[in-house]
Amino acid sequence: MILLVRLAVWWASNLVALWVAAKLVEGITYDDFWGLALAALVFAVVNLVLRPLIVLLTLPAVILTFGLLLLVINAFMVWLTGQIVSGFEVADFFWAAVLGALVVWVVNFVLDRVFDALT
Repeated sequence: MILLVRLAVWWASNLVALWVAAKLVEGITYDDFWGLALAALVFAVVNLVLRPLIVLLTLPAVILTFGLLLLVINAFMVWLTGQIVSGFEVADFFWAAVLGALVVWVVNFVLDRVFDALT
């Protein structure tokens, strides 16, 4: 039961983060709420499955760049989500995905702190 609540909070956090990114970053758009909700789910699954593998494979480069490569990896996750979900669009990899990844990171960071304070 606790795992389901945790997964729901994680999905909701991604939903809010992608919504804020779509509002702030010009190159990120969505068709409707359900497209955004599906994008949040796909984004969560991509981050759960693919991101750890990519980070592991690029670990020497991540260390050499003092972690800045993680921003590029996160931008790739946002861009990949846009490629998978038809109702969620990321215009280009460089500006839209990188800025979107920054916004998603900040929103998720803030929401994590709020949820931690509540529990």
